[in-house]
Amino acid sequence: MINSPFTRFAKRTSTFTGRPVTFILAATAIVIWAITGPLFNFSDTWQLVINTSTTIITFLMVFLIQNTQNRDTEALQIKLDELIRAQKEANNALLDLEELDDEELDRIRSVYLGLARKERERKG
Repeated sequence: MINSPFTRFAKRTSTFTGRPVTFILAATAIVIWAITGPLFNFSDTWQLVINTSTTIITFLMVFLIQNTQNRDTEALQIKLDELIRAQKEANNALLDLEELDDEELDRIRSVYLGLARKERERKG
């Protein structure tokens, strides 16, 4: 299986940024920035450096995290669909629920909430 260059980059980046060492590096950068405040007389440029840096990093990370999350969610849905499909007594209409609109999901959810309520009453 060959992933696109962006997928490989997003996966590696999200793995790296989720590690404790990355948090420590980011926290260290902020501490260094704070310590240098008096050297630069807490100037507007000094403040702009951290504001711009963090804004750019945050902006880019949103897209990388969303890409990784979308891929993980899709893989999980496929696995769940296979588990549903493989069970003889399962309701195969539940396959691919994520593709339904909110009203249809609410209708199906209410059916299952009713089934759960009846089962609790039967056992309780």
